[in-house]
Amino acid sequence: MREIFHKISSKTSNWVGTPWAFVGALTVVIVWSTTGPIFGFSDTWQLVINTGTTIVTFLMVFLIQNTQNREAMATQLKLDELIKAIRGARNELVDVEVIPDKELENLHDEYQKIHEKYEREMEKRRSLKKKH
Repeated sequence: MREIFHKISSKTSNWVGTPWAFVGALTVVIVWSTTGPIFGFSDTWQLVINTGTTIVTFLMVFLIQNTQNREAMATQLKLDELIKAIRGARNELVDVEVIPDKELENLHDEYQKIHEKYEREMEKRRSLKKKH
């Protein structure tokens, strides 16, 4: 079931991201809007586009989420592989996306301090270069 869903969602998300899909959607809207006078801009005429867009949007949310989940997992695996491959890298950052929020905030603060220290060092170096 998962594999079938993946194949369908992957193909569909690839297709709906094309210019042709946009042209198709635009064509539907143009056809719908030009039929307004024919149907007297009735409630049923409005309901057709509202129902259609609601259904498409509802289904697309699941397809987009599936695609984003897969891409995020693939990116995370690539980053994990880089962390493992670099000598001296902090291996505790592998799978950092699953740690509790508080620990994630602590790591963020730690890296923010490292960044600020680096920026101060770089500023010192720039000012020393200007003096010479």
